[in-house]
Formats: sequence, C-alpha cells, structure tokens
Amino acid sequence: MAEEINIQTPYITLGQLLKQASVTETGGQAKWYLRENTVLVNQEPDDRRGRKLYPGDVVAVPTGERFVINGMGATD
Repeated sequence: MAEEINIQTPYITLGQLLKQASVTETGGQAKWYLRENTVLVNQEPDDRRGRKLYPGDVVAVPTGERFVINGMGATD
C-alpha cells in the first residue's frame, strides 16, 4: 500500500518528496541517494531531484516504499 503525500502547491520536486517522506534528511543527501539508487516515478526510472511531481504521480524507492502525490485542491 502506498503512503499518501499531501501537497498544498501545484507540484513538489522529487528531492522535496524524499526529504518529506524521511527517505533522506537533506537535499544534498537526496542528490546522492538518486545517484546510488533506482527511484521509479510512474514506473519509469528518474534521477533528477528537481523532477516535478504532480497529484496522481507515484514514486517507488528501492526499499519497497511507494508514495502517491495527493493534491489538496490548491490551484491558481
């Protein structure tokens, strides 16, 4: 089962998600983590910590954890 990550903005970056989900502690660690591990975004490998994630996107990390981006209706 995937953990829901609620956002109040139109998107969150992959680096921010890794930090918010406690996969990494800092942005610098996220950069290293993405170089050393295969992270899947919507079942496709992605190593860009600046990758924009929108509501409905699914991120899977090597530990088996999955995260689903859930928007809170904040749009402009």
